[in-house]
Amino acid sequence: MAKILDGKTTAAEVRSEVASEVARLKEQGVPVRLDVILVGEDPASLTYVASKERDSQEVGIESKVHRFSAGVSQEVLADLVGRLNEDAAVSGFFVQLPLPEGLDTMPLIFSIDPAKDVDGLSPESVGRLAVGLPSLLPCTPHGVIQLLKRNGIELSGREAVVIGRSNLVGKPLAQLLLRENATVTVCHSRTRDLPEVARRADILVVAAGRREMIGTEHVGEGAVVVDVGIHRKEEGGLVGDVRFDEVEPRVAWISPVPGGVGPMTRAMLLHNTVTAARMGL
Repeated sequence: MAKILDGKTTAAEVRSEVASEVARLKEQGVPVRLDVILVGEDPASLTYVASKERDSQEVGIESKVHRFSAGVSQEVLADLVGRLNEDAAVSGFFVQLPLPEGLDTMPLIFSIDPAKDVDGLSPESVGRLAVGLPSLLPCTPHGVIQLLKRNGIELSGREAVVIGRSNLVGKPLAQLLLRENATVTVCHSRTRDLPEVARRADILVVAAGRREMIGTEHVGEGAVVVDVGIHRKEEGGLVGDVRFDEVEPRVAWISPVPGGVGPMTRAMLLHNTVTAARMGL
């Protein structure tokens, strides 16, 4: 039976560390504030932003949500990004994605000051990650790395396979695994014989965005499996990209959905916010 990569417990450790650092910074008179730009009424976005507000309150981070209707203009949002960049009281901020149709995401993301880019998505943040310079790291990939390391899983010298090549998860995660001295293969829709490639992995991270696509044919005996996917079932409840019940008996470690990577993503956003506050000293 596999050991569980418990994201809830590990995220609680990160939040405790963040709370201590927030308290220390406040004693020095350093503000720690996280702002969110929220456009429209997408239910998932509303739920996610509400959870981030609760997380911030728990660790002592001030939080402010800038709410707009779906009909807001690109110019109004661009102006707000510019003002948040200049506001010394704001440690970091992000634009909640996806934006409603008709708004252009990239110019807004590209104009965020990298020192306040708590999502780690600006071109400069991405470039600094690629060349190994200090930067604010994308929350989900960083959360995966922390989930593995804090559970004592060795990365150096291990063969890691990442299924998925998105800008949000797959690509930056490959960079972070390389930074940890893993040997990394990135798979995607054009990969030939995906099961054969995936079975080579000591560490298999699945971020393909396809519900329950990974089964026992994709995993080697004793592998570590991290499931980044999240999908809502018609009958209620959530599942990931991995067929958990099928794969779990074969592997050494596996992350559940929910309760695995999701809590770590939220925790790393808090980590990035306090890091940004330190950078702004």
